[in-house]
Amino acid sequence: MKIVKINSKKPENEKIALAKKILRNGGIVVYPTDTVYGIGANIFDEKAVQKVYFAKKRSRSKPISICLSRIEDIKEVACIDRDTERIARKILPGPFTLILKKKEGVSPLLTAGEDKIGVRIPDSRICKELSEDFPITTTSANISGMKVPESADGVVKQLGDSVDLILDAGVFEHAVPSTVIDMTVFPLKILRKGSKTVLNEIFK
Repeated sequence: MKIVKINSKKPENEKIALAKKILRNGGIVVYPTDTVYGIGANIFDEKAVQKVYFAKKRSRSKPISICLSRIEDIKEVACIDRDTERIARKILPGPFTLILKKKEGVSPLLTAGEDKIGVRIPDSRICKELSEDFPITTTSANISGMKVPESADGVVKQLGDSVDLILDAGVFEHAVPSTVIDMTVFPLKILRKGSKTVLNEIFK
């Protein structure tokens, strides 16, 4: 396992390239999002996704969300109608996970066998660059049930050598995960309150 310090505002090209190479080769990378540190793997590499479950000691009955680079990329992995896309454009990129109906190409391993997938587009250059070639997993970098680490050191203490690379962007003080919104029901439903809750803003 390797730890590399990275500038979250102006990520160094060579460090992004290293992380992308690891992801492309089936490895897993811990990276900073706009909320907490997340664990990334190529979602189309089932063995890599299995490594994420192993690293987190996460039950296979619990789904894992995915990180995309652009709103346009959502259509590759999930079903999104015009109204839902309009709402997505109001709040993304940002600290939200949108629950949508998945497309067939998305592995049931990610969705715990269900027909829905959680989609994130974090307000983060690092996230955007890491996921521009293919979607990656985005699940908090902690052992399931344990407190989410605020720093790379905290990630190491929990995950150890079960990950290949940690991109260290410093400390996330008072780290709070994303707000999860189920977009497959009406009215929309907040499944988890995170750092921001803006449903009133959505309908303005």
